[in-house]
Amino acid sequence: MLARRIIPCLDVKDGRVVKGTHFVNLKDAGDPVEIASLYSKEGADEIVFLDITATIENRDIILKIVEKTAEQVFIPLTVGGGIKGIKDITLLLQNGADKVSINTAAVKNPKLIKESAERFGSQCIVVAIDAKKNVVNKNCTWEVYINAGKTPTSIDVIKWAKTVEEMGAGEILLTSIDADGTNQGYDIELTKIVSETVNIPVIASGGAGTPEHIYEVLTIGKADAALTASILHYGKYTIKDIKQYLKNKNIPVRI
Repeated sequence: MLARRIIPCLDVKDGRVVKGTHFVNLKDAGDPVEIASLYSKEGADEIVFLDITATIENRDIILKIVEKTAEQVFIPLTVGGGIKGIKDITLLLQNGADKVSINTAAVKNPKLIKESAERFGSQCIVVAIDAKKNVVNKNCTWEVYINAGKTPTSIDVIKWAKTVEEMGAGEILLTSIDADGTNQGYDIELTKIVSETVNIPVIASGGAGTPEHIYEVLTIGKADAALTASILHYGKYTIKDIKQYLKNKNIPVRI
């Protein structure tokens, strides 16, 4: 079995790391370069940077922060937010990103997934899916949201996950908007369904509050990796704490 990855997520706004609940009520959590460097030293498997307002503010991508981080961090770095096309992906990869995460642009132009995967390789292309649950007559579905979780699309998450795999995405970054920032655990049902639907790695995101939550999403939820944010940013647990817990539960991790 491949080692499961623990991936700190740094949501960046105005050059600072922030964290909110359900994508709102953002609080400052520090300097992105310093935090990324710390997590790298602590044993993170990868780092994800998401410029959470670049798309809705129609801003350029955060190249300076990416470049500074890449100079200090020597684990894979994934960057998303504000990516509009091939040019932005090229710039990010040239300035130190190892992978790019595309969300809104992928929904608006699915061909971008195929074009970028063919040009840069599927291993570079992560499609982020922000999912919100809908329950009608006890039937549960999930809808894709774009523009930092603000705009519904009427696209079914499961169907979209299949599509992005077919178009050449190398990974899916799956975030539950409902669970985001709650520290009450991941949306296990959502993660499990998507993980069983596709054959590419699924990174679970949204809701981690304890190492047990991470264990659950990696086992019951069948995720390949767990994204973490506030559980780390505010000193509740360290990456070492989480990995030791998982190791004790016989989950393969790199320590």
